[in-house]
Amino acid sequence: MEDEHFVNLMHAAYVQNFPPQIELITEGDPSDFLHILLSGTVELFSTWKDRETCMATVYPISTFILAATIKSAPYLMSARTLEKSRIALIPSQDVLAAFDKDNDFARAIVGELATCYRSVVKSQKDLKLRTSLERLANYLLRTQKRAGNGGDFELPTEKRRLASALGMTPENLSRAFKSLQPYGVQVDGNRITITDQEDLERFAKPSPLIDDHTT
Repeated sequence: MEDEHFVNLMHAAYVQNFPPQIELITEGDPSDFLHILLSGTVELFSTWKDRETCMATVYPISTFILAATIKSAPYLMSARTLEKSRIALIPSQDVLAAFDKDNDFARAIVGELATCYRSVVKSQKDLKLRTSLERLANYLLRTQKRAGNGGDFELPTEKRRLASALGMTPENLSRAFKSLQPYGVQVDGNRITITDQEDLERFAKPSPLIDDHTT
């Protein structure tokens, strides 16, 4: 974007460090700020009656929740930090002003929204086309890739939250981990060891149209 528009966009923005388990936004509230995660991890979640579900986990560097800012609409999800996180906050009115004035910035916003939309489609396909065991297997392969493709890695979230994100109960998740043992998956707390990569991939059948965030 043009330097002048960037200066105007940043004049009221600020960066803040947040400790773990701080609720940053609440669903239903107006979208006063665009949040940009610079470091740490943020969980997007939603509630209804006495139920709560994990909608997504946000990693650096990512915006949340951009659509609410562009539409000047209420947040459809809440967000909280899972670990110490550094977040930039930009007033929504300044984002909209830059969107109207700067064509390059507007195109970048549209590209980001398109990426978010495609991510939602992939999540829906994962939930609707796969069994719970297949969802867990592919989640482990995606997490392994993010951790550097090693045979040992840590789950980046609590198992309770992982179960919610995969559309499972904690009890079903525990049974699913045991069911993946014949495919070379060993679990020790949050530590995952994959002893038979090829067998796990044959079972999971990962697809770039579901599992590759760059597609």
